[in-house]
Amino acid sequence: MDRIDLFRIFSRVVECASFTRAADTLGMPRSSVSAAVQELEGRVGARLLHRTTRKVAPTQDGAAFYERCQRVIADVEDTENLFRQASSQPSGRLRIDVPGRIGRLVIAPALAEFLDLYPQIDIDLGVTDRAVNLMEDGMDCVLRVGPLSDSALVARPIGTLALTNVASPAYLARHGTPLAPGDLGQHWAVNYASPSSGRVEAWEWVEDGALRTAPLRGRVTVNSAEAYIACCLAGLGLIQIPAYDVRGYIDAGDLVEVMPDYRAEPMPMTLLYPHRQGLPRRVQIFAAWLEDLLKRHPEV
Repeated sequence: MDRIDLFRIFSRVVECASFTRAADTLGMPRSSVSAAVQELEGRVGARLLHRTTRKVAPTQDGAAFYERCQRVIADVEDTENLFRQASSQPSGRLRIDVPGRIGRLVIAPALAEFLDLYPQIDIDLGVTDRAVNLMEDGMDCVLRVGPLSDSALVARPIGTLALTNVASPAYLARHGTPLAPGDLGQHWAVNYASPSSGRVEAWEWVEDGALRTAPLRGRVTVNSAEAYIACCLAGLGLIQIPAYDVRGYIDAGDLVEVMPDYRAEPMPMTLLYPHRQGLPRRVQIFAAWLEDLLKRHPEV
């Protein structure tokens, strides 16, 4: 097998932490991936991977070799594309993951536009609220909303997400309408627990230029945006949520914005991809398109 192909296969196994997942993302039999890594180890004269029944991880030599592989692969791709990038269409399969509702309400409806612009790119779109491991799941890039903790990844800021406070008309008829944060002690909230950490988010607002927080009492705690909105529609309490998520409900009168002068800070949106040189052109193009798409949605 070609040496560069061996480097690419080994790198994908490291990124996916699994022979099986690497084989799936490469469209190869698992046995071929395993044989390629064994051939590479034979060529370099070192054990590159620790293999267990649950996970594959690079050895100390393997980690150092992976970093060198990334530079070599990037140099080869840059050389191959030196004269054809400007004239050729980007191509290949793009594996991305985005938060649930922003994927369904904003990105998926616009994908036809992207695919028409770039007919040689195919997309695997993951839509989930869980924190996907970009490397282990073999993703090219992921969209994250909120603070980041992935220090080993390249982060591209791609905009902010405006938040709003809402309640159902039935809830407001029963409990009254809060006008300022001082009223919140008399109200109920639908609590939202982070799907990744399980931590219940406090109520937030900006006042006099400072971010303030307070826990609100609530009898229901959920861990998905769908359930969060459903409980609010059922009159179970106040919620804070991205404005795009509930714009249709507000326009229809099913939800009412409250305390518009005391909203939480907008949430940062960031596109993450592996920390490596030679980022594929299809990823660069998708990142630019996504940033433009989000700018075209004023509520996002």
